[in-house]
Amino acid sequence: MIVLWYALRMSGVVRPGLIPAPDEVATTLITLFATKGLWFDVLISSARVLAGLVLGIILAVPVGFLLGWYHPVGRLFDPVINFFRALPPIALIPLVIVYFGIGEPAKVIILFYAAFFSGVIVMYEGIAQLNPLFVRVSRTLGARDAEIFRYVIIPLSIPHVLTALRVALGVTWATLVASELVAAQRGLGAVIQNASNYFQIKVIYAGIICIGLVALLMDAALRAISRRLLAWQERIAT
Repeated sequence: MIVLWYALRMSGVVRPGLIPAPDEVATTLITLFATKGLWFDVLISSARVLAGLVLGIILAVPVGFLLGWYHPVGRLFDPVINFFRALPPIALIPLVIVYFGIGEPAKVIILFYAAFFSGVIVMYEGIAQLNPLFVRVSRTLGARDAEIFRYVIIPLSIPHVLTALRVALGVTWATLVASELVAAQRGLGAVIQNASNYFQIKVIYAGIICIGLVALLMDAALRAISRRLLAWQERIAT
């Protein structure tokens, strides 16, 4: 990727002044961490993303489960869910400012919106595709509803919960810059916006790379947790 970056810069397709070299961006990144407190912006943005993600997933899991498990409910609310899912969070910023002001709650609400609707769709589709054969076999063996839910439904749902979490994490990071349009003074989105006001291309690149790296680290942590929680599936398969 870095080679392609250098090649694009040297190709002349775009003016070199508009595409800083990777080493220049790396130097800018180090300078921002060392002298401008970029680590604090990373922490602020990460905290906002995690708050929106956790709140969104806490609500998306039960709602997605209800929609996927009870098919009439799913068919009834499917158009509503898809309507709101199609709305870009940035379009809601004026309304969010009216109802929640310009403080931290407004930023978290936008991230919550992104996490909830991306998570609920994954849960809905995943639960709707659960094989009912497992439930029928459990009933044949004499299991009660509470036992079926605890020992059959929950284990089968965990992979979909983890997938919803990973999808929502990516969408939430993608929405971060939009959420920090709401009068943010600190955060990676604010760094990028402030840099764009002064045409600081290197800082914009550095902010984008920071967002990608932090999102990548969080996704890697979720992958590791998923492998640990779903190890029983691999044991059964073998």
